[in-house]
Amino acid sequence: MPAWIRKFGIGLLVLALIAAVAIYAYYDRHIRYFQETNDARIEADQVAISSKLAGYVRTVAVEDNQPVEQGALLVEIEQVDFRTRMNETQADIASARAAEGAAQASQLESRAAVAQARAALRSAQAGFAFADREVDRYRPLVAAGAEPQSRLSQLIAERDRAAAEVDAQKAALARAQQRVETLAAQAKSATAQLGAARVRQQAAANDLASTQIVTPIAGKVANRTVRVGQYVQPGQRLMTIVPADGFYVVANFKETQVGLMRAGQPAKISVDALPGVEFPGEVTSVTPGTGANFSLIKPENATGNFTKIVQRVPVRIRIDAGPTARKVLSPGMSLVVEVDTRASKDEIDAIRDEQEQAAQERAGQ
Repeated sequence: MPAWIRKFGIGLLVLALIAAVAIYAYYDRHIRYFQETNDARIEADQVAISSKLAGYVRTVAVEDNQPVEQGALLVEIEQVDFRTRMNETQADIASARAAEGAAQASQLESRAAVAQARAALRSAQAGFAFADREVDRYRPLVAAGAEPQSRLSQLIAERDRAAAEVDAQKAALARAQQRVETLAAQAKSATAQLGAARVRQQAAANDLASTQIVTPIAGKVANRTVRVGQYVQPGQRLMTIVPADGFYVVANFKETQVGLMRAGQPAKISVDALPGVEFPGEVTSVTPGTGANFSLIKPENATGNFTKIVQRVPVRIRIDAGPTARKVLSPGMSLVVEVDTRASKDEIDAIRDEQEQAAQERAGQ
């Protein structure tokens, strides 16, 4: 074999080795830190619109896929029954106000009766005091023979009648005071009934306002199932409002890919509906658990034959898309997502150092 061919072959081999080393070094330092998945989709915090009340639908003000602004009317429920209830509560308030006014007037009357009973008691006490003095004054006169015994007996009888009158007026005053307390309790009851009637009126007003169902956010109408004349129940889903903004990406990475994934890392997002277009993004959070952990029926690996399956961890990513692109993007669209985790590559060494230090501490104990 000519020497130049041998030298050429050696040179090619050396170049191949250098290229292999360079490729491996590039992979080890860069490529292996880029994690990619096609198990990703667009999500949005869409709002399910339901009715608070039961009733017949009077108006449906929107169509399928129609854009709506926040506070726009979506559905109106027939208001006749709720207006009747509102009028009934207004009548209850008027009745409660009249009862409260009557109770307050009775209170004023009872206080006047208490004042009158006190005056009558003072008059009876004054009469008794006079009669008692007269008895004391005539008693020595009768004993001396200056006045007849019949006069003293008459004065004693008058004093006894005055004492009985005092007792009667005391009882009358006690009854008047008790009536004041009774009427005060009735007034409180009437005031409470008025307050309850006002609460019922507010509840009726709330129900009347709830017959007009408006959208809490701006967006597009989707999955509309309500129709005019339909009888709806409380909590029944009528439609869904997909927000006009606030899209985000949920990418389900394998558990072997998320070891270095952290919030703030950059991402690249490709949308299947827009081939050739790439959107920048940023990791906002990593779910603290796999998708299986939050499923309705969790896998129980302790029963039966076990087959290890690589789990998926949902990662939330912000997508930076302009207004034109957002007209196309919709929740549920499939994506391909790539996250650059190079910013965390030194954490592997830090984790190893922690474990080695912990092992040394355990060995030294």
